[in-house]
Parts: sequence; structure tokens; C-alpha cells
Amino acid sequence: MQKLKQLAKESYSVKMADSALFKFPDLIDKWQYDYGVVFKGLEYIYENTKDEKYFEYIKKNIDYFVKEDGSIKKYSLDEYNIDHINNGKAVLFLYRKTGEEKYKKAAQLLREQLKTHPRTVEGGFWHKKIYPHQMWLDGIYMGSPFYAEYATLIGKDEAEEIFDDVVRQVILCAKHTKDPVTGLHYHGWDESRQQKWANKITGCSPNFWGRALGWFAMAIVDVLDFLPQNHQSRDTILAIFRQLMDAILKYQDPETGVWYQVVNYIGKNGNYPEASASCMFVYALAKGIHNGYLSSKYLDALERAYEGIIYRFLEKDHNGHLSLNGVCMVAGLGGNPYRDGSYEYYISEPIKTDDLKGVGAFLKASAWVERLF
Repeated sequence: MQKLKQLAKESYSVKMADSALFKFPDLIDKWQYDYGVVFKGLEYIYENTKDEKYFEYIKKNIDYFVKEDGSIKKYSLDEYNIDHINNGKAVLFLYRKTGEEKYKKAAQLLREQLKTHPRTVEGGFWHKKIYPHQMWLDGIYMGSPFYAEYATLIGKDEAEEIFDDVVRQVILCAKHTKDPVTGLHYHGWDESRQQKWANKITGCSPNFWGRALGWFAMAIVDVLDFLPQNHQSRDTILAIFRQLMDAILKYQDPETGVWYQVVNYIGKNGNYPEASASCMFVYALAKGIHNGYLSSKYLDALERAYEGIIYRFLEKDHNGHLSLNGVCMVAGLGGNPYRDGSYEYYISEPIKTDDLKGVGAFLKASAWVERLF
């Protein structure tokens, strides 16, 4: 605990946030989900520090996309891509802070996508229209926390229905992707069993990708922020979260304290410690402990993990700016060229420095580690 306290006092969240603002003054290329991960991290740091520059940064970048009438530049509803919901969390943050009508309208537009988004037979959102009949762990993070927060802020008249739908997404994804042996969850599930990557019996993809598990862990701990205490399925969601964290901790590298790209193959040839997943697990642990979902017995694992991230992945340049190394650039299933979900596939994707998915996850993790003290 002493090491964790010392690291928290270093305020790595602020150091990385200031580095990100310097390196990425504008996040406006596309309406893309990784921006939303950074914005969420900065939202927490703004709450911690009350420094207006973080609020202004989020607002400036979201205002590039959100017009006065609530329409969103570079966003297409009928693309039916669940990733495109993630930036809606920043839109809701700005609506909470400013009360401006354009943010409410933009959030309502994203809610409209979810009304007609294609679903599995049981009601789970497809990951994308171009990936039919599939649920991916990533998609729960992209859609469900926004959806739940929307119910508390804007969709109060339909809140009960939304909360039930949010819970449905988490439970269905957990049920269909969980491996009974390890307790880990496979990256994706194809209800049609048509994809070459899908197991013909279970429909699951063949491997446990670190960041997919990270997305799922963050999704659940974030949904719990908004799901009413008396919701009939809250205990079920809490149980899924605790089981997931227990399974993940079994694969924490005893040497480095972090997690590998393919989490259950520590030290296997070609596998490597991966920063974004490690940061996501730290975030889920820190927030879980802070909010009472996890007991203090998880603090040791959190300390080893956060220390591992700081010493293994962080680098400071001559200007004092921080970089985050060791982030898998991207990984998916299917598509063209075809991604088969094999071990060889996951270790072949490029590794980047300062990939925004990793930077955003580090901001979120550090902000919540610091809230513990």
C-alpha cells in the first residue's frame, strides 16, 4: 500500500493529461471511439483537480463535431456502429456541466441509433452492421455506460426500460463469451456460427485478448455508476464484475505485475506485456475498490499492477512530457483482410507508443488510483 500511495502522490494523471493536451491539441479527424476514452479520463481529472483547462479541451473538441441543432459532424446513424456511441459520454458530460440544448439533442441522436440498432435474437446489440449476429466485449464499453447515463439525465421517462436493456447487454455478452474453465471471456461471439473464427458449437472466437477483457471490465464498473441500487439485476451485474476480476487476476504476470496481449499465455513466444489492457484492469480495480464493489484484499494486486505500468510502459522526454509505450494498435475479428482471432493474429498487430486507447485508459486508471488516497 505504501508504494501505491507514493505513486498516487506523483499525480501521473495530471502529468499524462498535460502531455496529451500538448501532443494532441485537436482530436477532430473522425468521430472515433478512442477520443472518447481520452475525454472520459480528462473528465475524471477535471473532477479531481477542478482545473478548467481539461473541461475546455473536451468542450473545444466535442464542439467541432456537435452543431447547434444537435447534429454530429462525421457521424452516420445508419452505419450502425456501436463504437460511435462512445463519444456520447463526453456529450452527456458537457450537457451535465452546461445545460446547453445542443448536447441534449446530440445525445438523443445517439439514443436514436440504439432504438433501431440491429440485435441478436435475444436482444444483444450487434457490434456493427458490417459484423452481423456478433457481440464483442468491446461493444459493451462503447454503448452501455452511455445508455445507462442517458437514462439518468435525459431519458427519465424511459429509464426503467433502458436499465433493463443495459443489463440485458451485459448479461448476454457475459453468458455467451465466458469460458467455464478459466473464467475469462472470449473476444467475440457469433450467434450464427457462420464466421470462420467462430467455434461451431459455442460461437466464440478462439482467444482471450487483453484489451477486449479490459473494455468489458471498464464497461461493467461504469454501468454500476448509473444502475439504480434497487434494480433487480444489480447483484447479478456485481457478481459478473467480481468473477471477471478474479479470473483476470489469475493471469497477472507475477514478474512485472501487468498483463499480456493474450492474457492466458504469459511468456509464450511472441506474446508481450500490453499497456492498454493493464491500464484498463487497474482502472476497474481502483474504481471497484473505491466504490466498495471489491474488498481491500485487491489492493496488493492493484499496487503491483500500477507500479508495473509506471516502470514498464511510461517514458519521459527531455521536455518532461510522458509517453505510454507497449499499446496494441488495434485488433478485431473478421473484416477484410480477414482477422481469424488466432494467437498468431493477436501478436502480429502493430505495437504503438501513445495510442489514444492506451493514453485514455492510463488517464482513467491514474485518476481513480489517486482517488483512493
